[in-house]
Parts: sequence; C-alpha cells; structure tokens
Amino acid sequence: MNTLKTIVAKPSDASPDAELVTLALGGNDGAFAQIMRRYNRLLFRTARSILKNDDDTQEALQEAYLRAWRALATFRADAKLSTWLARIVVNEALGRLRRSGAQVLPLNASVDADDETPELQMHAHPDQQPDHLAMRSQVRRQIEARIDTLPDSFRSVFMLRGVEELSVEEVAAALGIPPATVRSRFFRARAILREGLSRDIDLAIGDAFSFAGPRCDRIVEAVLARIVHERESSRP
Repeated sequence: MNTLKTIVAKPSDASPDAELVTLALGGNDGAFAQIMRRYNRLLFRTARSILKNDDDTQEALQEAYLRAWRALATFRADAKLSTWLARIVVNEALGRLRRSGAQVLPLNASVDADDETPELQMHAHPDQQPDHLAMRSQVRRQIEARIDTLPDSFRSVFMLRGVEELSVEEVAAALGIPPATVRSRFFRARAILREGLSRDIDLAIGDAFSFAGPRCDRIVEAVLARIVHERESSRP
C-alpha cells in the first residue's frame, strides 16, 4: 500500500518532463505531483478561459489530470507534455459545457464579418459582467495613481483638459500658458499615462488567474488521493 511518504515524495524541480513521465508510469506519485505543480497554472488558465468559473474549472482540472494519469502510457516522448495536457483539459472543459447544455463554439471557428465583434460584445452589456463595478473602481484608482505621478506642469493640464474636458483655450486661460503649450503638454501627459498603464496591464496580465499556493496544493492532494484510491480499488 502507498504510504504518505511515497505520495508526497517528488523528484527535483529541474527534472525533465520525459523523466517525470517515466517515473510516474513506474508508480512514482511524487513524479506525477511534480507534473501537476509544473503545469497547474497553465492548465487552470486554459480551462478557465472556457468555463469562466473557478469552481467548475478546478473540478475540470482534477478530472483532466486523472484522464492524463490513466492515459500516460500513450504519451509520446517526442511530443510536448504541456501541449498534450492542455488538449486533455480543453476536451474536459468543453465536455462540461456541452453536458450543461451551453452552446459551444468550436475553438477553431472563425468570426464572420457581419457578426458582432468581441470588442462590441464586451461593451454591449457591461452590467452583466461579473464584478463590473468593483473592476471599474479598481481601474479608476489605478488611473488616479498614475495621474498623480505626472510632472507638475503636465498634471494640471491633463486634469483640466483630459478629466474636466475644458477646451484648449480654457485651459490656457486658467493656467496662463499659451494654447500651443497646452496641446504639447497634454499630448505628452497622455503618452506618459499610456506607457505607465501599459506596463501595469502587462504585469497584471501575468498575474491574472494565478493558481499557486493553497489552491495548487489542494488540487495536487485531491488528485493524488483519487489516484491512490483508484489504484487500490483495481487490485484483486
């Protein structure tokens, strides 16, 4: 019978995928745990992009890992493990959508020119977006923080022209500077804000739908427990 020590033992973090697969096929659950930890975030994000729900995604991820464990002997060494696993989790997620009765659009389907674009769909029903107000508040605070970092001479121009939407002439009169200066400073301020917000977005995208720490641990432990149970149940 597998002991807890056998279950949690794992190879080095630097072990190649092929080595981990070989060890897992030999009954080393620590190797399969290492595979899960290595690709948990990738597969969670993949499944969530289809299911759009954390709970459903975690269930799909567990089932996908069990499918992968059962089919591990079919994995070809010349293939990429991450791609093989992603295909399994995509199929599991799509299957869940179909069983729920949801309309499933093939991932390789093209968007017709007459169809509503994704950008329009995102803006068409903002109130139906989950946590829409909270998101707007967070984005507003982020923009306000970036505006505060503008140089003094740019910040006042941007506040009056960009936020208060005064005309160039009105801003020039209020600040006592030429209209040409208002235009140049406003243009520069917008460029600075765009650059800063773009960096913020790039960093935030990298952190989006993070799947580490306790959630990662729970998935690994749950899958390993089911693997042990399935293995013990199949013994004569």
